[in-house]
This record gives sequence, structure tokens and C-alpha cells, in this order.
Amino acid sequence: MTARHVLTILAVDDVARATAFYRAAFGWAQLVDVPVYAELAVPGGMRLGLYQRDGYARNTGRPASRREPGTVTATELYLHVDELDAAIAAIRAAGGEELSPRARRDWGDDAAYFADLDANVIVVACRSSEPAI
Repeated sequence: MTARHVLTILAVDDVARATAFYRAAFGWAQLVDVPVYAELAVPGGMRLGLYQRDGYARNTGRPASRREPGTVTATELYLHVDELDAAIAAIRAAGGEELSPRARRDWGDDAAYFADLDANVIVVACRSSEPAI
């Protein structure tokens, strides 16, 4: 059996707001636009879906959990980017909350952590030019 990861779906409170955030932060084209769901084209053939939290149970049979104030979700999008500083600036400008500034990480990437408008974690990273510790 061969399995290919083609789509990641996040539960969001406001589809239009979340779509605007991801389009502003990354410039991804929108492929699907319906009231409860949007889908964006991510380079390399992947897609990011944004599903209205209250409608999420339609397919799963269970509602998407709500996060406690002051926490983030248990979801992380880890993205390699060509220009890390530009990606950081774009996420900030789109309204992302910085969780951890750009730093060299033990696994060999320079990475910065943000929360999107629904507290999903977004990491933008590039391979460090320095050898791993």
C-alpha cells in the first residue's frame, strides 16, 4: 500500500478570517470556497483545508474540541521556506502571534514558531547554514 499526504485540514472558528490569514501570510491560491470550508494550494501539490469548527463533526461524527484560553491547539504546520525573515514578517503582518522567535534548533533548522488566528501552531524554517550541535 502507498499512502501520500495530500491534504491537512484545520478546524477554525471563522473560515473567511482564517482564509484571509493564510493567503496574506503565504500567498497560497484558493481552490475551494464554500461557506463552511476553504482549501488552499500549497506548493509541491499539498493542500490546506480550513473547516468551520461547528461543521467539523459532519464528517467525523465528533465535534472539534475548543482550546482553553492561553493555550495552542495540538496541531503544528511545519513549513520550510526560501526566505525565513520574509516569511516571519508576512506572518506577523497577517496577525500571527509569535510564540518563539527565530532560533537555531537542535535538529539543524533555523525556525520561528507562531500561532494562527485559531491558535494552530505554524513553524517557518530553513536549514541552518551552521553544522548541527
